[in-house]
Amino acid sequence: MKLLEYKAKELFEQFGVPVMHGCVVDDLGTIAQTIENAGLTYPVVVKAQVQIGGRGKAGGIRFADNAGEAGEHCRALLHSELKGYRVDKLLIVEKAEHEIEWYLSIMLDRLSKRPMIIFSAEGGVDIEETSRISPSRVHKLVIDPMIGIQAYMARYFLSASGLSLDYLGRMHELLCNLYRCFNAYDCMLCEINPLILDKKGQFIALDSKVDIDDSALYRLPDMAAFRDSIQEEALIREARDFGFLYIPIEKDGSIAVMSNGSGMLMSCIDLISREGMKVCAALDLGGGATSERIAQAVRILVSTPGIKALLINIFGGITRCDEVAGGIKLALMSAKKNMTAVIRLEGTNKEKGLEIIAS
Repeated sequence: MKLLEYKAKELFEQFGVPVMHGCVVDDLGTIAQTIENAGLTYPVVVKAQVQIGGRGKAGGIRFADNAGEAGEHCRALLHSELKGYRVDKLLIVEKAEHEIEWYLSIMLDRLSKRPMIIFSAEGGVDIEETSRISPSRVHKLVIDPMIGIQAYMARYFLSASGLSLDYLGRMHELLCNLYRCFNAYDCMLCEINPLILDKKGQFIALDSKVDIDDSALYRLPDMAAFRDSIQEEALIREARDFGFLYIPIEKDGSIAVMSNGSGMLMSCIDLISREGMKVCAALDLGGGATSERIAQAVRILVSTPGIKALLINIFGGITRCDEVAGGIKLALMSAKKNMTAVIRLEGTNKEKGLEIIAS
């Protein structure tokens, strides 16, 4: 689950990670009152709260020198659409004048299966691009979750990364606070980009990203409740309601893939990509699906924009092939799209399933 920026900053504040003073606006009729009640000092920054990258270039981040400009920007952005996402909330913060900016994040490293700290003296940049072009400017440290961040290793890592000794103690404290947040909320990512040193000599998380492991939401009721208010693609939300995992992949893809198991699903995507074709979306059924649920899964995939072909690859164990076939046939017969469907059934009741498809 990806948190909106304002929620990520609320989380950071709980753990002592400093953020800019601000307020959230979600009602056109209360813009002026909300800003006044927050006691903000101009100039301010008006930031659209949507889960996309490149908000600034898309016009989703605007600067205001007075209340009139702030109101004008709020009215232009609130309830508008930005890169296909409706803007239901705005974060308004005081504009920060800064002298230095860094990049700092903690992420779950899939290779080591451990938390990894990433630090760079260049903040406000695409860290993946920077790492590719100039890997020496991006510093990484894998953390043993059994012992956490020890003071000696944090100080050595930060000093080896080129951080001035003047900031070492405070950066170590901030890093430890960020790590506590990462652990407490089962995060996949806690990112500050940029982390700045303002004119007053204070550290501030200027922009924040937090991704939380969906599998941990059962023990994070406050975050689980918040997910209902987060904008997600309608198909992702609909699939989750039925117990499926729907994954949009490439916007210019034309093939949708459905399977019952993440390993087989990824293998199908890899094979398609290897042949020079593009997958627009994938859906993992899980196990034991009935014909009605299969039909719903197919309908969700068929609703993917740009779809021209559907690949269904099922290995029937708990999931019976005849149930799958019945659901596929029901959904495709009612679909209003003209597309190619390639279906592979193996396992329990395979012959019955193929008969249903052929009939």
